[in-house]
Amino acid sequence: MNEKRRKKFEYRLTVSATDIDGLGHANNVVYLRWVQEAASAHWNHIAGAELNQRYVWVVIRHEIDYLQPAFLNDAIIAYTWVGDHTGAKSERYVDICNAATGKKLAAAKTTWCLLDAASLRPRRIEEDIRSVFA
Repeated sequence: MNEKRRKKFEYRLTVSATDIDGLGHANNVVYLRWVQEAASAHWNHIAGAELNQRYVWVVIRHEIDYLQPAFLNDAIIAYTWVGDHTGAKSERYVDICNAATGKKLAAAKTTWCLLDAASLRPRRIEEDIRSVFA
């Protein structure tokens, strides 16, 4: 499915003092934390208690492009959506933007692996998961 047609989930945050590095802007590792927070917030928003008890997601790959810096007290919106999936793997995209200017600060593509919560073994993405992302 074309990613432009997928519904995007919004995760809002504000850059805090602990996010700032020695160069005076949000550290690159913080952007990665925001990517993971946005993904978790989206999953928790759409998945019910049953799915959360049955499955666990783990990151197996991050790709991120840093485009612009974020500064103390900047309001940030992380837009996230799910891409294609194969077997137990699923792509997720996150665009991190400055809420006031709309400028894209970073763009990430993360590959997640679905695990069975009891065995912690990879689990093929079936209709129960696909339907909540539709």
